[in-house]
Amino acid sequence: MTQEKALCDIGFIGLGVMGKNLVLNLADNGYKIAAFDLSQEKVNDAIEQDKEENKTDSQRVYGCSSYTELLSQLKAPHLIVLSVPAGEPVDQVCESLIGAGIQPDDIVIDTGNSLWADTVEREERYKNQFILFSSAVSGGEVGARFGPALMPSGSPYAWTRIKPIWEAISAKVDPKTGKPIERVEPGQIIEGGDPCAAYIGPAGAGHYVKMVHNGIEYADMQIICEAYHVLRNGLGMSCDEIADTFEQWNQGPLDSYLMEISVEVLRHKIEEETPLVDLILDKAGQKGTGLWTAVSSLEVGCPAPTISQAVYARSISSFKDMRVTASELLQGPTQKTLSDEDKQAFTMRLHDAIYCAKICAYAQGFQLMKLAAKEHNWTLDFASIAKIWRAGCIIRAVFLQPITEAFERNEELENLFLDEFFVEQLNKYQANWRQAVAEITLMGIPAGALSSSLSYYDSMRSAVLPANLLQGQRDFFGAHTFERLDKAVGKRYHVEWSSQERAIQKI
Repeated sequence: MTQEKALCDIGFIGLGVMGKNLVLNLADNGYKIAAFDLSQEKVNDAIEQDKEENKTDSQRVYGCSSYTELLSQLKAPHLIVLSVPAGEPVDQVCESLIGAGIQPDDIVIDTGNSLWADTVEREERYKNQFILFSSAVSGGEVGARFGPALMPSGSPYAWTRIKPIWEAISAKVDPKTGKPIERVEPGQIIEGGDPCAAYIGPAGAGHYVKMVHNGIEYADMQIICEAYHVLRNGLGMSCDEIADTFEQWNQGPLDSYLMEISVEVLRHKIEEETPLVDLILDKAGQKGTGLWTAVSSLEVGCPAPTISQAVYARSISSFKDMRVTASELLQGPTQKTLSDEDKQAFTMRLHDAIYCAKICAYAQGFQLMKLAAKEHNWTLDFASIAKIWRAGCIIRAVFLQPITEAFERNEELENLFLDEFFVEQLNKYQANWRQAVAEITLMGIPAGALSSSLSYYDSMRSAVLPANLLQGQRDFFGAHTFERLDKAVGKRYHVEWSSQERAIQKI
């Protein structure tokens, strides 16, 4: 057993839900794994599940009781994957591996949701002890088991070694249709298809891209939830009726994993009678990546109101007691009863509003990545990133195919709003979007993501914004100066507001 154990290809640390499923995915693809977790029960569980699912007689997953044993059971140079919580746990494992004798040419892959800046700092800190490589993973436990979307970054040398492994275990997409090639059975291997794994760039780039992915995910979820809220409270539809509507929408441009699972959630009942969703407390949690995206958008000066509003929506949901109290004090509009014909017409407009708001969320996310790439001197392939997200990840959707094609047409594209396809789509549906938001507002139902997206759209299409008055205000109280339309670009001016003449000075 020990001799065979010493032939393990990959070491794996952290056998929680994501870790265990990644281990089983690696095993399906022909790799032998030396596995370690602080919980021996989790190690045993991973081994037992692999035995149950493995269709051959050979053992694929081997348990280790220490970091030293883990290193001893691997081929050199060692390749070790971490699936541990972001932050201090990553550093604790790295320090433990150093103590166990890890070598400078060994590779350690952090697959957690680490903050990208922490990844940059870690690579520098550990560069003389081992090669730290990072790879963001999206897709949840099912994606980890049967094919996630992988966003690796760091040492180009390390990537040459990791690439065949990552491409093997990643989700696959039909290159012609852009649709996922489903893999749902243990041991099943997909031959062909585009792998949803591609090198992103230097240290931190992969985790940054995953962070933005999660920010878009926040927005996409919130947009769907607002549609549910409007249909439930504004139109009085049942959960089954809303599920039917979402299922119908999922046959067109709104086809996505998030829409698909929303149908499943809405249909699920307790004792075949009560919709589960009616029993779930309306207080949303978050793990920080949406917040990180919103903060980053402010730091680099990229407008991302749809993403930010989704973060705010989760925050305001946490004030449940306050909302209950305020609901008894604050008035809203009187609800009107709509005819079946009016409901049908409104539902069509709501569909178009969701589609346009979704375009806004992606436009904001991709522009944010483009501006961050300039700031951090990264070279990001946005067509490749869109391709990675077509399968395996949470925001996988048919919608990503035209985004891929947009960046293939113009790799310098600054914003999806400037692409011919999305210009046509927004122009076609903006009237319905506008009317839907107005009607929702008159219903008194909160729809921050849908309405802030419309405001973003109107701001982007405005050749002139009221920032001229804003600059005048700033110059009045703070002498911040301003530029003029009738003067040379870059020349700045200040009005002597305190003087009677209020002369304009050239600065």
